[in-house]
Amino acid sequence: MIPLSGARVALVVGDVVGHGINAAATMGRLRTAVRTLADMELPPDELLTHLDDTVQRLAEADADTPDQYPAPLGATCLYAVYDPVTRRCTMARAGHPPPAVVDPQGRVTFPDLPTGTPLGVGLGVPFEAVELELPEGSLLALYTDGLIETRDDDIEEGMHRLGTALAQPSRSLEDLCNRAMETFQGRAPCDDSTLLLVRTRTLSPAQAVCWTLPGDRTAARHARHLAARQLAEWDLEGLADPTKLIVSELVTNAVRHGSGPIGLRLIRHQVLTCEVFDTSTCSPRLRNARTSDENGRGLFLIAQLSRRWGSRSAPGGKVVWAEEDLAPAPGPARALGAAPAHERRPTRATAVGRRGDARFSR
Repeated sequence: MIPLSGARVALVVGDVVGHGINAAATMGRLRTAVRTLADMELPPDELLTHLDDTVQRLAEADADTPDQYPAPLGATCLYAVYDPVTRRCTMARAGHPPPAVVDPQGRVTFPDLPTGTPLGVGLGVPFEAVELELPEGSLLALYTDGLIETRDDDIEEGMHRLGTALAQPSRSLEDLCNRAMETFQGRAPCDDSTLLLVRTRTLSPAQAVCWTLPGDRTAARHARHLAARQLAEWDLEGLADPTKLIVSELVTNAVRHGSGPIGLRLIRHQVLTCEVFDTSTCSPRLRNARTSDENGRGLFLIAQLSRRWGSRSAPGGKVVWAEEDLAPAPGPARALGAAPAHERRPTRATAVGRRGDARFSR
């Protein structure tokens, strides 16, 4: 599970063919690659495209001679991004089994995701992403085929057994993991297995507010006013000055480089996140402005005022975001920087079957 900007979280599980030291080494390299690509805020389908290219280059690097045809490494992956503000989960897979989704009433479905080709095959077929809206408290299960396939039964029967084991969402994640793994005990496994369970949570409307601003010179002033008023409602007046500067710079850049309305969103979660949407697809780039330059210092200012910042693509444009640490509260009951349990990121539990070591999952 990888935290992303805007209180979102990435979920990933994968499967590397083989066992032993070589498979374990490949697993480690792919885990590093996935984490790096996730930090780039890539959508699931684009991330799998880059990961596929990485796997092919790893195979070429492992070839004994430059003219030797590289042997495919053989790996599959499922990558999903969940947004607790919109309750939407976007996912794509590369030859991996589909996830299991259990709603709060215990109904189990396996979403119809395009299968995609395994990583490193080199067919050049683009991956496809699917977006689902999940009710709060839904259970999302990511797993490897070793959990559903045995020498005695086919995959569909294994998926049915897994769904039956998970169809009690009121149980704790640890109990559900144990039930799912016990379901397959005593059966001859075809492979080792991994299971990642996540229960979704939703941020309340009071934790995330958004506005639409006109794409003109009044937008920055309006954004500063809205941000200051919202921080006062959240008892975060101590962050008003840096936040107004961050919002002003982001909105000014959106007016300068985009066209049409501008979106502004503030999220109060484990950090304070400022997000600005515009229609430009040009990614911002931090640079050192010379003394004679009139522009180029806005992002440098944002980098100094925030704990981290970045951008990500969005339908019709991009989102530029910046995070600030929440100021600590004096009372012991609830610090402003520590959200209560129901406001935190989706909870998870992981069970890994001890049938091998060639798996990468987060």
